[in-house]
Amino acid sequence: MAPPTAISNIADLKNFVGKPLGKTNWVEVDQEQIDAFAKATGDHQWIHVDVERAKRESIFGQTIAHGYLTLALAPVLLPDLVRIENVSMAVNYGIDKMRLTAPVPVGARLRLSGEIKNVRLLPNGAARVAFSLVFEIEGGTRPACVAEIIYVYFP
Repeated sequence: MAPPTAISNIADLKNFVGKPLGKTNWVEVDQEQIDAFAKATGDHQWIHVDVERAKRESIFGQTIAHGYLTLALAPVLLPDLVRIENVSMAVNYGIDKMRLTAPVPVGARLRLSGEIKNVRLLPNGAARVAFSLVFEIEGGTRPACVAEIIYVYFP
């Protein structure tokens, strides 16, 4: 993997709009992580946590990751994609769009790619940055998730 795209400050963000940010390393989604996510969210649907039942009854033939677990990997992987320097903090502002286009089977490996979709400079020197992200499944024909997420970066 290439090092993350380095953006030296908030003012330079606009120079990166529409440019690919690269790709992260692959990360495995294992059953322990799925179970921990289920515990944290209270979503214990059997297709995620009941390995034996999923093998018997699921159309996927095994457990699959929660869709929101896939999305929750964004703040984990985004720093491997882009590094915005000279900021005091970043705050998750929300999601404009998200589609879960393919299931993530237990043991699958994901990586993140994306680009900065737009930048809105704010009066306090901060910037609201929308990212278009794609969570790719290794060997998959469709991405696991495509999303437009927004962060606010503060000087």
